[in-house]
Amino acid sequence: MNPLVPCFKVLADETRLRILVLLAQENLYVCQLHGILNLPQPKVSKHLAKLRDLGYVEVERLEQFMLYRINPKQPMMLDILAYVIKHMDAYPQLQTDQALLARRDEFGCR
Repeated sequence: MNPLVPCFKVLADETRLRILVLLAQENLYVCQLHGILNLPQPKVSKHLAKLRDLGYVEVERLEQFMLYRINPKQPMMLDILAYVIKHMDAYPQLQTDQALLARRDEFGCR
């Protein structure tokens, strides 16, 4: 199968796109993503599981917390996300997420 098809299917979902753009800039905990995205934690976890299963993100357990990052072995996805980030001014929701990313420690895990 053409690798573009699953990549663009993932990016077509707004929540997954938002998650990937955030993770392309910073490794984040589920609780931080939950706070930045202002979505229920189970919904965020469901999307992260799908992204992990598809190989677009990696996860590391740190005590009881899960730290997510972009899989560096996905160069096509990294290139697409770099383009989106470079042109983020065209995407108001991503700009809002970006502002909240700067405050990620306020959404820390307890």
